[in-house]
Amino acid sequence: MCLAIPAKVLEVHGDRAKVDFGGVKRDVNVTLVDVAVGQYVIVHAGFAIEVIDEEEALETLKLWEEILQLEAEPIQDDS
Repeated sequence: MCLAIPAKVLEVHGDRAKVDFGGVKRDVNVTLVDVAVGQYVIVHAGFAIEVIDEEEALETLKLWEEILQLEAEPIQDDS
């Protein structure tokens, strides 16, 4: 299964952009979207595939954080 994750655009240089995934910075290909610094994009397999609004991006990132916290909690064996 592949996941597309929102990221904030920090810099744009031609068909490449530096984006921030909540502290992890990566270069991605932006040839599929028209993007500007400060916008949020959905990134899949190294390509920005969609521009999304900030509210939607932040809500998605919040949900991911909740999922990661749940996975970090130990599993209780009630048997």
